[in-house]
Amino acid sequence: MGELIHNSHVISELEELGIKTIESLPEHGEGICIIRSHGESADVFNQVEQKGFELVDLTCFDVKKVQNKAMELAQNDYFVIILGRKEHPEVRGICANAQMCAKDKNNVYVAKNIAALKEIENTIKNAKKVGVVLQTTQTIEYLFEVIDYLSTICKVLKVENTICPSTSLRQKEAKKLAQISDLMVVVGSKKSANTTHLAEILSQITKTIHIEHQDELINYKTIIDTAENIGVTAGASTPDSIIHDVIDRLNTI
Repeated sequence: MGELIHNSHVISELEELGIKTIESLPEHGEGICIIRSHGESADVFNQVEQKGFELVDLTCFDVKKVQNKAMELAQNDYFVIILGRKEHPEVRGICANAQMCAKDKNNVYVAKNIAALKEIENTIKNAKKVGVVLQTTQTIEYLFEVIDYLSTICKVLKVENTICPSTSLRQKEAKKLAQISDLMVVVGSKKSANTTHLAEILSQITKTIHIEHQDELINYKTIIDTAENIGVTAGASTPDSIIHDVIDRLNTI
């Protein structure tokens, strides 16, 4: 169900092995249907089995944790705020599972930034209890910004820091590298939330380019030629082989 990971190179390799990507379930199916690391709603799980597939659940442990925290908040009548991007499959799954447990589906809200929260400020002020969870690839800076804002308008506020530990570590180490580099190269899919967040964070520290593979480096030859210290980092779903290809190409440029 959906791309197993957000990396077109890996998806192509999987296709060659006979692992197909589907965006919706057919009326009837056979074989194995994988629930990818981003997770899905309970309704999708039921549909997979009802339509005849063997279900294999590969939902990431950290994503399951967010789903469970959001469901628990909804069951306890919190107004649930999910910090993340509404269109992202992980967030869609978290939202669907929380709504399943809420008395009112409108008591679950996805906010990609502070501006989105300010749009419903009166609703937040009127809520008896507000609970917050995060898409696993969000930044700690966004969480702190939200806490500062919500703590001034909420009667009761409960915050669950559900950022993936490896994402936090990756961001922390990349920021250290950016501070001693005059160019950062972020390697990974433009669809990957953790990769795009990484590029956004680093661009605030030093000059940063975000590429998916080494062939794109030629588009930035002038920037690369003038850089003295180049740092390379990558998203969680970027294969080592692609990272090494980028480093090899940088050495030739």
